[in-house]
Amino acid sequence: MTDPLLALRPWEAPEVTSWGRLPMNAVDRRTGAHSLDGDWRFRLLSAPDAPVGGPWSTATVPGVWTMQGTDDLPQYLNIRMPYAEFPPLSPPVNPTGVYEREIDVPAEWAGRRIVLQVGAAESVLLVHVDGRPVGVSKDSHLAAEFDLSDVVRPGGRSVLRLTVVKWSDASHIEDQDHWWHGGITRSVLLYATDPLQLADVTVRAGQDGALRVDCRVRDAGGGALPEGWYVSGDLDGLPVTQDAAFDLANAEDERVSDFLGEARLTARVPEVRTWTAETPELYGLIVRLHRADGTVADTSRHRVGFRDVEIVGRDLLVNGERIFVRGVNRHDFHPLTGRTVSYDDMRADLVLLKRFGFNAIRTAHYPNDPTLYDLADELGFYVVDEADIESHDHAHEIADDPRYLNAFVDRVSRMVLRDKNHPSVIIWSLGNESDYGANHDAAAGWVRRHDPTRPLQYEGAAKRGWADPELASDIACPMYAPLEDCVAHALSGQQTKPLIQCEYSHAMGNSNGTLADHWAAIEATPGLQGGFIWEFWDHGILQSVNEDGRPVGRGGAGLYDNGVAAPGYRWAYGGDFGEKDHDGAFIADGVVFPDRTPKPVMYEHRELAAPLRLQGFRHEGLVLSNHQHFRGLEWLAGEWELSLAHGGTLTATAELPDLRPGETTVVPLPFALPEDGGEAWLTLRVTTAQDLPWAPRGTQVCAPQVQLRAAAPAEEPVGSGRVEIDADGLLVHPLLTAAPTLSLWRAPTDNDELGGMALRWRTWGLDSLVRKLLSVHQEGDGVTVLSEYAGTTGVVRHRQVFTPVEGGVRIDEQAELPEEFDDVARVGSVFETVAGLDLLEWFGQGPWESYPDRSGGAPVGHHSVPVDELFTPYLRPQESGGRHGVRRFTLSAPDATGLAVTLDEPRQVSVTRYRAEDLTAVSHHDELLPRAGCVVHLDAAHRGLGTASCGPDTFPSYLVAPGVHRWSWTLRVL
Repeated sequence: MTDPLLALRPWEAPEVTSWGRLPMNAVDRRTGAHSLDGDWRFRLLSAPDAPVGGPWSTATVPGVWTMQGTDDLPQYLNIRMPYAEFPPLSPPVNPTGVYEREIDVPAEWAGRRIVLQVGAAESVLLVHVDGRPVGVSKDSHLAAEFDLSDVVRPGGRSVLRLTVVKWSDASHIEDQDHWWHGGITRSVLLYATDPLQLADVTVRAGQDGALRVDCRVRDAGGGALPEGWYVSGDLDGLPVTQDAAFDLANAEDERVSDFLGEARLTARVPEVRTWTAETPELYGLIVRLHRADGTVADTSRHRVGFRDVEIVGRDLLVNGERIFVRGVNRHDFHPLTGRTVSYDDMRADLVLLKRFGFNAIRTAHYPNDPTLYDLADELGFYVVDEADIESHDHAHEIADDPRYLNAFVDRVSRMVLRDKNHPSVIIWSLGNESDYGANHDAAAGWVRRHDPTRPLQYEGAAKRGWADPELASDIACPMYAPLEDCVAHALSGQQTKPLIQCEYSHAMGNSNGTLADHWAAIEATPGLQGGFIWEFWDHGILQSVNEDGRPVGRGGAGLYDNGVAAPGYRWAYGGDFGEKDHDGAFIADGVVFPDRTPKPVMYEHRELAAPLRLQGFRHEGLVLSNHQHFRGLEWLAGEWELSLAHGGTLTATAELPDLRPGETTVVPLPFALPEDGGEAWLTLRVTTAQDLPWAPRGTQVCAPQVQLRAAAPAEEPVGSGRVEIDADGLLVHPLLTAAPTLSLWRAPTDNDELGGMALRWRTWGLDSLVRKLLSVHQEGDGVTVLSEYAGTTGVVRHRQVFTPVEGGVRIDEQAELPEEFDDVARVGSVFETVAGLDLLEWFGQGPWESYPDRSGGAPVGHHSVPVDELFTPYLRPQESGGRHGVRRFTLSAPDATGLAVTLDEPRQVSVTRYRAEDLTAVSHHDELLPRAGCVVHLDAAHRGLGTASCGPDTFPSYLVAPGVHRWSWTLRVL
């Protein structure tokens, strides 16, 4: 007998979004539900209509089979579909997972409505109970519910089968930039309700304390509602009463139905505590549905935040205040489970983001797990909730395809119905990278009718015109728009909408250059309100390199630390699972590593988002300002720290002033400057003053800094003795294994490779310059060496002047770059040391990695880091570990012997165990062999990082130009 669900072939029917699926609603049924998570019987078929035969294996639910030992492995593509078939077709080889288990239905559920909830399944779900077809659902990132009341028996046992088809017509609109998987990715629940039920609850709570709760009531049998039902509620003990005027108006308008009940509860909260991302105040709401005799038939619980969101002119306002959106894009991801994330995972994500100054999340590019929104309400985040629509490979064709019209409206409307009661959700998004067509307009129309309290956005509409009021986007939300274009638009007089970039800084590898420049412009330009960094995670999957190269899976916990996989393991990216079609390391573009270790850019962002700023100092004192929107400084504590170049560090407790949001004041200097300390910097280390839900007391929030005194010019006293030079004109030194030579090359960053700069540098031959000694001139104790470094298209003239100074040698260098070398990676010296020098101590910016266009998160001071911890393990090895603005440093052994370097001015310095060619030659860190000594770069100039892997390159001011470059440094033995 043919299965009717298979006969329908729903995986190739875009008009069919579901069959037998219950309507989405905002009534949370997780409390009291029976979990069906755990081990299920499992078979992986080659196609949905293949025979279900052979032995059963076991699969964990929730989870993806691509991470559980099957032959169907993860695959990463950004834009291209993994198969050639055009929409709505799927390939003939179509992995299909069959999950099966027994379910015991409690006897006490007799007479109740029994519902199955499947949290998410990728991409088509077919449900059978005891062989009987129950329903179909599409949308890989929203729950599907099915009424099992007629197919199960309370007190009995049934066999539940969930069949998940991987490829379908739906896959063409789920073409998001992340790993392709297959499976049941969120929890499976079984719950029961009274036949008389709350079908939906809509909560609207404004900043004025007005509460409105709209309830929809149905009978599960589909018949007429019983007479006399009513609703009641309370809000943290405050009664919420049924609105008689609403009931009367419905009756007068003949809106009363026999099978759908509608009721409204209202209240006004005196002295209401409003919700914002800074002050996430929540109230507990209980809604009860009563039978005529007063007994409770159903209950719904919600956490309510009182707040308003509106657009006034070109400003997005929360509770009447223009806010800055300091956002990040976030996928549901975990390196051991793929799509499945636990409560603890999600809380850790948001706690980390909160600690680093983020206040907003875009759920790229689908509705995230429901728990994330609960946590965003509780911890305080603004959420752009995005529908599960991305048709990147076939965007133009699908946007106006009427076969997909229902899918667009279905996905957007179900997201809104699920998440509408979360105060954290301030904007709806129609999806991502799907062109723009009638299907979007239809979905937008539904949203505007159902929820007029929030704006909506869609980048595909915004790109047709940032100011066009007719397009389906209330926000101008471009993607990687050049900063100068954003500023020009805001100053043009033509702006009509808030400009908040949905993606604006691409965190692939060593990246996020010019982030500080962006925020300086955003904060200084009315009309600009921020944006969302792409993205939160590096989506590296833990993989064994010693066995068969499969994902390690849930058992891999503990096999990584501080961003680094344990020996024998690595972080896999596109191409590492044998797939021929892939987009490589483009999946590794987050602000944290796969184990959630922060990348250096996180410290940059923390300072740019600082709630308390030091804006400089005047003769009468220091200028402090509160850069928050809604709260004072009472939750913060401070400590002053004075760093003296030739002294050390002084500290003192800071008494923070009483500043309201946006206020500025002047406070006296906490220290009298010593006369002999040289360059001086004052830092205000700001921490949490008490335990918070996202940070214990004493957690650092920011560390704003100002310079109190500049460095005085220093003269190196000339010493005696000779400088030893070998036959090649290279310095001979007891602590160096490779003498200082000219370097114009860096191991290309992802931005360098994808932005085309690395190709240009290779074409010029900068990765293999050939040195030719021109002359060696001895004058007194000093030596002048002239050399040429030849590339394939140009020659660089290089001069080194070696002069003995007290305790060492000064090296004055000059490099003359030809005009054709108009944008090189660096100009500077590189040398290598003997083994055993394992500690770097320096005065300059730190302790985090920093570069010329990403240095705002690295304050000037005295820093000390072991050499092996200086290198940043970006998933694809590349230039990393640099420190910007270094004045001097020492490299020492445990017995304090070693070398010291003093620079003529603040310079870019890196100390690692790897040459640039070591990093360039490999694709993963497990392939690297660290050198025993140190590879040291001292750069007169170093190119900025930019974000050219996907977005604008660095600014012209951060490029290394042709012409003459000069630098000087002194080398001494400790």
